[in-house]
Amino acid sequence: MLVDSHCHLEYEGLVEQQAEVLDRARRAGVGAFLNISTKREEWGRVCATANREDDVFASVGIHPHAADDHADLQRATLLAATRDPKVVAIGETGLDYFYEHSNRETQARLFRMHIDVARETGLPVIIHTRDAEEDTLAILREESGKGAFPALIHCFTASEQFGRDVLELGLAISLSGIVTFKNAKDLQQTAKIVPEDRLLVETDSPFLAPVPNRGKTCEPAFVADTARFVAELRGIEPQELAEQTTANFFKLFSKAQL
Repeated sequence: MLVDSHCHLEYEGLVEQQAEVLDRARRAGVGAFLNISTKREEWGRVCATANREDDVFASVGIHPHAADDHADLQRATLLAATRDPKVVAIGETGLDYFYEHSNRETQARLFRMHIDVARETGLPVIIHTRDAEEDTLAILREESGKGAFPALIHCFTASEQFGRDVLELGLAISLSGIVTFKNAKDLQQTAKIVPEDRLLVETDSPFLAPVPNRGKTCEPAFVADTARFVAELRGIEPQELAEQTTANFFKLFSKAQL
């Protein structure tokens, strides 16, 4: 069994054929899915799918791209949304300085709010970071000093040193199809050093389809391709990697129950 620890089942490219997408993934050995939200307006749809499908779970959060549109989001609103029985995570949230669709200070303030809610609820915070390693790490270190909270860096593409730094803070790392790309040599090296109890796999579908499906709309079934590639990188059998990453998912997202 595999888990797609990060997919966007409500996004264009998947939502139009959601039932078929889920069926293909299940037939490929995917036994659980974490359906990720990026805007408040998505929370209802993401949770509705999770409550309809036994093997689908949900997150609630605000992507850094959407931070300016949610500058007035109240902590109590985010906290209340976590009470849905199928909401097992906070996010995705974080910092994105590549596109800078939102003000950096607003991104950081909302990032800290998500961490605060994660600390109170015990639900893991799912972190997006792009071209913002220094500030992401500074916030994580400062917030860790206020009290522990579970977290992972999703779709990890940062430097090996950043990887080592977040691992030292106790975070988990999730690898997407990017690790299979020919030009991802540095990421492939990082993938080898993540401790076996801190590693997850994901698709981030409908984006970033892994080899051999590059150019296609990504879907959760393709997590099997990423998992096989990572297993080969790490010198283990695919079944072993599947067992490790599935166990890690249910340990980190402890509210998730099949």
